Amino acid sequence: MDNLRRIIHLSRDQTVDSGAAEQPQQQQHPAGSAPAPAPPAPAPPSPPPVASGSFVAPKGSQPQTGADRRPPRSMSGTTGKRKEIYKYLAPWPLYSMNWSVRPDKRFRLALGSFVEEYNNKVQIISLDEDTSEFSAKRTKKLIMWIPDSKGVYPDLLATSGDYLRLWRAGEPDTRLECVLNNNKNSDFCAPLTSFDWNEVDLNLVGTSSIDTTCTIWGLETSQPLGRVNLVSGHVKTQLIAHDKEVYDIAFSRAGGGRDMFASVGADGSVRMFDLRHLEHSTIIYEDPAHTPLLRLAWNKQDPNYLATVAMDSCEVIILDVRVPCTPVARLSNHRACVNGIAWAPHSSCHICTAGDDHQALIWDIQQMPRPIEDPILAYTAAEGEVNQIQWGATQPDWIAICYKTACEILRV
Repeated sequence: MDNLRRIIHLSRDQTVDSGAAEQPQQQQHPAGSAPAPAPPAPAPPSPPPVASGSFVAPKGSQPQTGADRRPPRSMSGTTGKRKEIYKYLAPWPLYSMNWSVRPDKRFRLALGSFVEEYNNKVQIISLDEDTSEFSAKRTKKLIMWIPDSKGVYPDLLATSGDYLRLWRAGEPDTRLECVLNNNKNSDFCAPLTSFDWNEVDLNLVGTSSIDTTCTIWGLETSQPLGRVNLVSGHVKTQLIAHDKEVYDIAFSRAGGGRDMFASVGADGSVRMFDLRHLEHSTIIYEDPAHTPLLRLAWNKQDPNYLATVAMDSCEVIILDVRVPCTPVARLSNHRACVNGIAWAPHSSCHICTAGDDHQALIWDIQQMPRPIEDPILAYTAAEGEVNQIQWGATQPDWIAICYKTACEILRV
């Protein structure tokens, strides 16, 4: 597979800074809701990914038959130029990563550093499909582009750490638009652990914090007035979400996709909230040993399903919100702790997981609730533990991973 890799070193220009902070408000422990009927297997999605050079079928797995396969599309539009892996080397170890979904920025990602300093860095990289080379510029941990698939909002990028900061990506400079801080009366802040941008209402951003809270921010954008900042924000609501630190937050596409979100935390629970009824929450799952849950991700096509992963765990837990507290599947083929989970943007039955065993694995979960024994495709990053994984929302044929100082874009 090494002969497919193209290693590209870039010149770097410009730098900025990122961080993010948060605070919240109110909490409730819901009683388990009445169990729904046994979970049906997700509706058959678009065909599963096919191994085409970067991901390969694991040894011993059954090959996909003709009806299940689809020919890989050429990124450049001509099969002669198609590559399976593009590799970029950053100037520092990488931790966070996010795809841009703007229609005019097909292969643009933001990469965040993992260094033991207050000011971590973010680098924006873009792939030139004709030359197969990246261009890069630095801005200044956790990162997310505004999920504006129509390109009608300002080209914004959010970063978190101490506070939530919003940046405007531009040429030649990326500049800070605003810092969202809900702790105006103190010189100290509770660091943010994660955040999510609502895909239906792009004026909503949710953050999670070590102070047990989640905060929902409302953003406002205005027309440019010289160099005056175009973006501002205010706290719409703040709640005590867990009994201990909150480690992740994610909006659900259920109920219209605007008002429902879930969080996970150090108390080992997954909790779901509705912005229209914040007087209570619903406990979707509690780890039997109360092991902290670090990450969660909603199925992009079927909002009944979400995935979560516990601290130092080698398995990913799949949950059905209609059947609280009982996992419908466990994905257990990793040989070291799992660091990242990403659902396919175009299929309800495919999810990619990545971990310290250097592997990125793609699973087909159509047979739930029957056990899922093996992944259908696997990729090994021989040079390091995979820290992060992202499945391109507007590029479903491509998955991005990062390890050490490298970011790789892989065709599936």
